[in-house]
Amino acid sequence: MSVPPPPAPPPPPAATKMSRHPEVKWAQRIDKVYITVQLSDAKDAKVNLEPDGVFTFSGSAGTNLYELKLDLNDKVNVEASKISVGDRSIFCVVEKAEAKWWKKLVRDDQKAPHFVKVDWDKWVDEDDDGGDVNLDGMDFSNFGGMGGMGGMGDMAGLGGMGGMGGLGGMGGMGEFEDESDDEEEVSKPQAAEKAGEAEKTEAAEAKTETAQSS
Repeated sequence: MSVPPPPAPPPPPAATKMSRHPEVKWAQRIDKVYITVQLSDAKDAKVNLEPDGVFTFSGSAGTNLYELKLDLNDKVNVEASKISVGDRSIFCVVEKAEAKWWKKLVRDDQKAPHFVKVDWDKWVDEDDDGGDVNLDGMDFSNFGGMGGMGGMGDMAGLGGMGGMGGLGGMGGMGEFEDESDDEEEVSKPQAAEKAGEAEKTEAAEAKTETAQSS
């Protein structure tokens, strides 16, 4: 009597697919943060931004899954923030809730992840706040729900406001010039009045001298 072979061992459990972190570059201005997720040919890219500054991303490239979560340094304005998904990267313009410089991208009590780098191409120092980054040619959607051409229109509007801001500064200079003109106009009657008083004094002195000589 033959002995049946032992049952085959169960197959090993399927290996869990581990996610990776894409490289992230960032730069800032006093009122916004530029975040670039470097991932070529990203598929199913999903980016979420919360008002308290929680920034999350997930997407795939090839056979790999990429995910990240960042607790940004401070609160943000989700409605005004915008995103552009390109072939090589996902570019985000995150509007700060309060216009101030951040010491780093993540919160002060956290260490910056190793995959977060400074975007030196867009970086400016706090004491030399340059203009906004050139966003021409980018198709923006709005984190708050607006998308497509509307997002681009809003971005153009921001650029326009920036330009008007410069003109506004010039207008302020004009106001100062007007104030100085007003001061000059005020000083003219005062000078005329003083001149008139001087003439009266000279005339009185001349009459006195004439009376004494006679």
